[in-house]
Amino acid sequence: MASVNVEMVKCACSDCVCIVSIGKAVTRDDRAYCCDDCADGHKEHKGCDHAGCPCHG
Repeated sequence: MASVNVEMVKCACSDCVCIVSIGKAVTRDDRAYCCDDCADGHKEHKGCDHAGCPCHG
């Protein structure tokens, strides 16, 4: 089986549609997020504020 290097992944926030680089992702519990708000479960913010993303947290 060939190995595959993944460089870009979908943000782990279920409502978020952002794609994030593994190297620049905010990591929590081995999951990659596009920003701190998504990683923190949107405790104080309604979305990630990235253009076109319907993220509500």
